[in-house]
Amino acid sequence: MTFKATVLTLYPDMFPGHLGHSLAGRALERGQWQIEPVQIRDFATDKHRSVDDTPAGGGAGMVLKPDVLAAAIDAVTTDDTRPRLLMSPRGRPLTQERVREIAAGDGVIIVCGRFEGVDQRVIDARGLEEVCIGDYILSGGEPAALTLLDAVVRILPGVMGNDLSGVHESFEGGLLEHPHYTRPQVWEEREIPAVLTSGNHKAIDSWRHEQALALTQERRPDLLAKPPQVETK
Repeated sequence: MTFKATVLTLYPDMFPGHLGHSLAGRALERGQWQIEPVQIRDFATDKHRSVDDTPAGGGAGMVLKPDVLAAAIDAVTTDDTRPRLLMSPRGRPLTQERVREIAAGDGVIIVCGRFEGVDQRVIDARGLEEVCIGDYILSGGEPAALTLLDAVVRILPGVMGNDLSGVHESFEGGLLEHPHYTRPQVWEEREIPAVLTSGNHKAIDSWRHEQALALTQERRPDLLAKPPQVETK
C-alpha cells in the first residue's frame, strides 16, 4: 500500500515544498508515496471563512477554532487508522524511533497549527498526538510537518538507493554517526585516517564505533542514558 500523508493547513501551496525534489521528489513521481494538502479554511461556515478567534480568558494572538478544524479532520478520517499528529512546540520530541513507526504504517495525518495554537477541545476530541521537532518556535506547523515527512519518506522501502543508508547513521543504534571521509587522500595537509584505507573491515567497524561513541559522549550524552536500541535486519 502506498504511504499517504494528508496535511491540514492554511497554506497548502507550501506542499510538497522541498519534498518535490531529489530522492523524495522522484519517489513521489513514482507513486511510492502521496501527499494531500487540505485547506482548513474550506471548512469555515461564515461568510468571512473565519478559522480563528480570540483566546478565552484573554491574552495575545488568536486560536484555531475547534468546530472548523474538527470538520476538516473528520472529512479526511472516515474509517482511517493513520496516526493524527499536531505539530506543536509543546509536543513530545520527534525521535528516529517514532519516525520508523510512522514509516511502517499506511501513512499519517498532520495538522499544522498557526497563531497561538489550537483549541484544546479538538485536540482531545480527535485524539491528536502533539509532536515537536525542537525547542524553538516556528511561524506555523508547516515547516515542522515538512521536516517530519522528510525524515519518514527517506526511509520508506525503495526510496533510497541503498536501504542500509537509513540504518548506519545518527540515532540508529542510539549513537551519533561516525565521521566520514572520501578522496583525495590528502587535502590541505589533512589525511584520511589510515585505518579507513587499510582494507581491514573489522578494524574499520571498530574504529567507526569508537568514533561514534566518543562523539555521542561529547555532544549528546543524553543519548547514552537511554536503553540501547536493538537493530533489526
